[in-house]
Amino acid sequence: MTPIDLFVIGTSTLLSALILPGSTPDRAFRKADEAGRLAFSEETLSELKSVITRPKFDRYVSFSGRLAFLEKLVATGVQVPITHTVTACRDPKDNKFLELALSASAAAIISGDDDLLVLHPFEDIAIFSPAAYLAS
Repeated sequence: MTPIDLFVIGTSTLLSALILPGSTPDRAFRKADEAGRLAFSEETLSELKSVITRPKFDRYVSFSGRLAFLEKLVATGVQVPITHTVTACRDPKDNKFLELALSASAAAIISGDDDLLVLHPFEDIAIFSPAAYLAS
């Protein structure tokens, strides 16, 4: 059995993929989805749920559409227990993505967040912007 590549995708990249079909984040998300599976932790999923359900996104995608996107991510992704503690990011709120990537032995982190991108590579895990991931 061949191992499946796991990808960590930042919250804003996932949200952009949802509300901007055909955008660079959407194409990067789809490429990662075809290459493997999305890894998420309890904490990264909680953040995504909190952000994706904000009423300000109603004008882009219906609430039910956003919930369906979230449900599909959970159904097709892999929930990973966190086994590493990281304090390397200059924005402490982003350490959860590094912890997840290490705990999942992720193939890559895909994020538009400069606080993560400056750490590329992190412990041999590539950190790509959506555009850089598409070019890889």
